[in-house]
Amino acid sequence: MEPTLTLTREEKFLMMLYSPGSRQGLERELERMRKELEPDEKRLVALTDGVLKKLRKMTDQEFQQIDLYEECEGL
Repeated sequence: MEPTLTLTREEKFLMMLYSPGSRQGLERELERMRKELEPDEKRLVALTDGVLKKLRKMTDQEFQQIDLYEECEGL
């Protein structure tokens, strides 16, 4: 089953950097990281908020279907 939400390349990259392997773990890590951001990091705040919103809408099964590393192949 494919995830119903579309993720951008930037969103997948952020998820790849912070994912411990589970949807709930990624939510926790992103929330922790977001608290450390400076006020002038508005773009990263918005990106993080968008990813968190999408994570909360997807199931664990949908999360497991996402290939976070496909965007890095060939780099």
